[in-house]
Amino acid sequence: QVQLVESGGGLVQPGGSLRLSCAASGSIFSINVMGWYRQAPGKQRDLVATITSGGGTNYADSVKGRFTISRDNAKNTVYLQMNSLKPEDTAVYYCNRQILDVDSMKWSDYWGQGTQVTVSS
Repeated sequence: QVQLVESGGGLVQPGGSLRLSCAASGSIFSINVMGWYRQAPGKQRDLVATITSGGGTNYADSVKGRFTISRDNAKNTVYLQMNSLKPEDTAVYYCNRQILDVDSMKWSDYWGQGTQVTVSS
């Protein structure tokens, strides 16, 4: 069973920065994609950023140039550096891991419990 534990959320003023961390269990040699999603009150859960085992990244248009996703394969940890934060970034941020089972060729999804990020003056 894969477990994901997020940390680093909190309250910050507009223009400030936060760094989120997600520690994952499981093999670092698996074919996998890790990412961050967020869900604001009354809205759907949306993609923020993803990063592959090889280091390829993908970002939502709303965070390009402000957020940076990275991973440390030795520590099995993914990070989200958030700069120039805006009130509209306020949401619960969730860590996600997708793992490919090479025998069945099926992908499995795993989610963390979420961490609250609030941007307000």
